[in-house]
Amino acid sequence: MLDHVIRDATVVDGTGAPGRRADVGIRDGRIAVIGTVSEPSRTSEDATGLVLAPGFVDPHTHYDAQLFWDPYATPSLNHGVTTVAGGNCGFTLAPLNPERPEDADYTRRMMSRVEGMSLVALEEGAPWNWHTFGEYLDALEGRIAVNAGFMVGHCALRRYVMGADAVGGKPTGEQLARMLTLFHEAMDGGAWGLSTTQSSTHSDGDGRPVASRHAGPDELLALSRAVGEHEGTQIEAIVAGCLDQFSDAEIDLFAEMSAAAGRPLNWNVLTIDAAVPERVPRQLLASERARKAGGRVVALTMPILTPMNMSLGTFCALNLIPGWGPVLALPVPERIARLRDADVRAEMLRRAGSKEAGVFRRLAHFGRYVIGDTYSAANEGLTGRVVGDIAAERGQEPFECLVEICAADELRTVLWPMPSDNDPDSWSLRAETWQHPDVLLGGSDAGAHLDRMCGAPYTTRFLGDCLRGRKLVTLERAVRMLTDDPARLFGLRGRGRVAEGFHADLVLFDPERIDAGKATLVHDLPGDSPRLDSKAIGVRAVWVNGVEVIRDDTVTGAVPGKVLRSGRDTRTVSTR
Repeated sequence: MLDHVIRDATVVDGTGAPGRRADVGIRDGRIAVIGTVSEPSRTSEDATGLVLAPGFVDPHTHYDAQLFWDPYATPSLNHGVTTVAGGNCGFTLAPLNPERPEDADYTRRMMSRVEGMSLVALEEGAPWNWHTFGEYLDALEGRIAVNAGFMVGHCALRRYVMGADAVGGKPTGEQLARMLTLFHEAMDGGAWGLSTTQSSTHSDGDGRPVASRHAGPDELLALSRAVGEHEGTQIEAIVAGCLDQFSDAEIDLFAEMSAAAGRPLNWNVLTIDAAVPERVPRQLLASERARKAGGRVVALTMPILTPMNMSLGTFCALNLIPGWGPVLALPVPERIARLRDADVRAEMLRRAGSKEAGVFRRLAHFGRYVIGDTYSAANEGLTGRVVGDIAAERGQEPFECLVEICAADELRTVLWPMPSDNDPDSWSLRAETWQHPDVLLGGSDAGAHLDRMCGAPYTTRFLGDCLRGRKLVTLERAVRMLTDDPARLFGLRGRGRVAEGFHADLVLFDPERIDAGKATLVHDLPGDSPRLDSKAIGVRAVWVNGVEVIRDDTVTGAVPGKVLRSGRDTRTVSTR
């Protein structure tokens, strides 16, 4: 007997093949039959007019901590994501050195600063009862609703071995050997591979460059070679050039790391903007160089424009503009005084428009910002208005106008920058770039930057755009880009397709309605901390390993997800 039958659905199986009407029967967590199902089942449902697709795979998340207080990985699960890759950007919660209990606090403060997670939620929402990476994975086993795999973070490896010297120091030969031993132990415990960062935007809770930024090429290549000694593994890496354009040295480093491991290396995020036509070919040069060297470098790129909340009062992307951090780190009264200084504003604008600002130059179009929530009588009626219009009425320069609005709210004003790359040429360039074999959709950062952005709904918003919006790709290709393509990159065993014998990770949706709702601020984290959430529209149901976990945008309470461990749940995707 079957456990459940989904009858008369339009099955879009993830391979890119045309959708076809069929029944799908589930038994013991797997897809047992596809076609006309006559075998009896415990339950069934009519899916006429609905699309049944594989569960979506999000290749870049930071759910490492959130899964402890939110086993449903919301809102990703609501939007059809059944498998998440965590432990990215060099940041993980394990391993932790048992001889230094203070390292847990250091890690929490680092994650709060660099990934925008609530410190209170990190302190109260996770047990912090592990030391090894395997113990961390064990702490999640049997209590999550999604499938989740995790890279091991370079920063945690360095901190474990080198302590405080991990920031600013170079490992001795003995320390590097200990780091490699620790890394192999993590891989034996099920880590998917190595994640590391050398990005200039990544600082710890003390404002200092995170540990992996102090690693030299020899250390990175030694760890990369160790990746290749384990089955079903890979590398995720970030460098400063990911934000705009790679240097020659960064291109060589990526190619050498991937070739040394014999495994794919993925990075994020490839920003596509027709106003900077030289960026895409420059960034994809890393992929070309890697293939010649015997490696593979894959760029992640988002298929939607993710709205972001900004503020002059809290840490956000504006703090990462060169020269802006020191001003925005001042106490609020001093910050307001500095921002009201015309010379200070002129210098900030100059730095924001300079080449060194890279992709953050897009944030400098202050006339295009829209005012969000306000908190003073002086700003009453401004919510939803464009700064450029208000500035024209007041006879002010846009940035000056924005500063005065924010100052009236003691810098609590919510700001919404309108994207400068929402033009037809940029969308055409995106569609062209998606055709590249080393470009993959992803980069949501789900689980991070919780009150600033909500990238998790990219799956449903992209599908809605493909079906009823710009229609840049077909439904079948869009589904493949969200399912089979990332599953193949990670070497997931039996996932990413609607196929007999595969795990029953499935999403059933209405093609006439599929979309994502507007991001709204909710207070549902431990300690009543805020985050942005987005409702899924048109998603009828989601199954993970054959168990229903979402029905009409509501979690069922079931936790059938698996901690996916390298080798057992992933196969090797070799570049050689």
